[in-house]
Amino acid sequence: MKKIAVLILAFCCCLCEAQVDGNNGTDCPCSGSVSSCDMCSLTSITQSLGEMGKKVANMAEQITLLEAKLQNTEKDAQELRSLIGGTPRVAFSAALRDSGSGDIGPFSTNTPLKYKKVFSNTGNSYNNSTGIFTVMVKGMYFFRFSMFNILASAPNSVVGLMKNGERLISVWGRSGFNANVMGSNAVVIPLEVGDNVYIELYAHTKVYDNGMNYNTFSGFLLFTM
Repeated sequence: MKKIAVLILAFCCCLCEAQVDGNNGTDCPCSGSVSSCDMCSLTSITQSLGEMGKKVANMAEQITLLEAKLQNTEKDAQELRSLIGGTPRVAFSAALRDSGSGDIGPFSTNTPLKYKKVFSNTGNSYNNSTGIFTVMVKGMYFFRFSMFNILASAPNSVVGLMKNGERLISVWGRSGFNANVMGSNAVVIPLEVGDNVYIELYAHTKVYDNGMNYNTFSGFLLFTM
């Protein structure tokens, strides 16, 4: 800021010298002796310097305010970096039921499962009302889900992990083969902002859960891209 003020003052001095040189010619508006003309020039220069001084003071005040705002911005940025460790943090984990027990399904069409009991949801990307994880940070992600059912009688259990309506991986349990069946699967995938990831129950199949939280859906950001 001091350097800027010095440059402005130097510029003002150059203007004053030019005005004095100009008044040494025949166009001096003052009448009378040379000393009178010099006095006129000095008065004009003094007035110009006064106006320039006010402008410099105003500019210095504005620069001071800008420096204060910049310091506050840098402080806020440092606090944000300290909170998030310099990189976005995204992670969630949820179970299918928040209370009670029983079958979920079968449905006549493929249906997204809503994992109601949220254990964690850093970044707030998972919505337990819809069962959908919506990407807010572009990057590479890890997802895992588990499936459990009591299969002494039909129907089967088939669930799959979906990305924007596309089935990526699945788990299948055949009815009548065992009294109970449980499986899990996982995937690492790149995702763009706005992508949706969820678990879908196949049509005419079911899963079972209770307070033991057998059916879960979890995911987290590995790194940004």
